[in-house]
Amino acid sequence: MPRLGLTVTEEQAGRTVLSLLRGELGLSSTLVKRLKRTELGLLLNGAPVHTDARPRAGDRLEADLSAAERPAGVEPVEMALDILFEDEHLLIINKPAPLAVIPSSLSPGEPTLAGGVVRYLGPGAPFHPVNRLDRGTTGLMAVAKTGYIHDRLRRQLHGGGFARTYLAVCAGAPEPAEGVIDLPIGQAPGSAVKRQVSPDGRPALTRYRVLGRRGCWSLVELRPQTGRTHQLRVHMAAVGCPLAGDWLYGTEDRARISRPALHACRLVLAHPVSGEGLDLTAPLPADMKRLWER
Repeated sequence: MPRLGLTVTEEQAGRTVLSLLRGELGLSSTLVKRLKRTELGLLLNGAPVHTDARPRAGDRLEADLSAAERPAGVEPVEMALDILFEDEHLLIINKPAPLAVIPSSLSPGEPTLAGGVVRYLGPGAPFHPVNRLDRGTTGLMAVAKTGYIHDRLRRQLHGGGFARTYLAVCAGAPEPAEGVIDLPIGQAPGSAVKRQVSPDGRPALTRYRVLGRRGCWSLVELRPQTGRTHQLRVHMAAVGCPLAGDWLYGTEDRARISRPALHACRLVLAHPVSGEGLDLTAPLPADMKRLWER
């Protein structure tokens, strides 16, 4: 059960529970309101407490984050999850392909990672993906177990503290062999899916480094500094090096690989509660390894 706790110090004594929840524990006003409506969401020394109470030094204030959660509303699906890290607050999963993260009206009834996570966590579980991956992209994804943790990690993601590294097999190789792609991305006209480099698009920045070359192909490390839809695929196509197998921005070739050759190989972040540094990696999946070794 994910909880946040605080032992009240002499300096904090006399402040209201609301002040301590908002200040020291960093709960949003919306989350506090939800917890107030629960029976055991807020406890002081093990007993329910009102937010206007003023704890004394040595008192223990606790917030049960799960008490304010709402079910994800997706169908649970029995699924083998490749979990690289788990504690009461967070899951980090190595997602396979082709697997959509959330249900889509375009593919009703299709199994999704959301369904697999809800089945794993149990009845009534929420689903809070932090960094989403396309259905054809493999690799590391963080899933928060509560909205509070999701909010903390999203702030890291947008603030640069949540670092993502990808590997891609591309046609050709960008020049120079290491650099930055700084091209705005917007919606492609007439398509609900496709994106394109556009002067009036949203800012998008990708750092890249060529790791190796084999014939007309290259293995490239990509580190997005922003999180635009299809950012890595659009940027590599824009510099003349579309991903192998990318049917939307390059050339589909199922004899080589049945998806865009993109893998989220590393996540570096600070744990949203403990502050501990987490650095996780996932090896190149079998289809991309075969493609590159050819």
